[in-house]
Amino acid sequence: MKRKIRVYVAGSYTDPDTVKVWANQRVGMRMAVEVMLSGFVPFCPFIDYHFFLMLREHELLTVEMMYDYSLSWLEASDCVLVIRGWENSKGTKAEIKRAEELGMPVFYSLTDLIQAETEGNIILRR
Repeated sequence: MKRKIRVYVAGSYTDPDTVKVWANQRVGMRMAVEVMLSGFVPFCPFIDYHFFLMLREHELLTVEMMYDYSLSWLEASDCVLVIRGWENSKGTKAEIKRAEELGMPVFYSLTDLIQAETEGNIILRR
């Protein structure tokens, strides 16, 4: 069985406005679903909030821990798909930079990702 392409879904997450955070999560989670429906295997950092729901009293997850977690999965991915509205996101800019350092393809639309896969332009990592 051929391994499927692992796609890291990147985009703006945090915002001072809680409603905007929820909107960002919705957009990110929806894109991950579309990625999966297109035959890829997504990593979706927009569902990271589940970790916080499982914390017990006196347990703490820091922003740095979450960044380390996400970047570790980015490094295990084959490519990155950046979703709309990322331009002012410090985290997404760091993710794009890391992907470029690794020579990993970065796509800005699902259509471009699908086309690259169809043309055989995505090299599976490890």
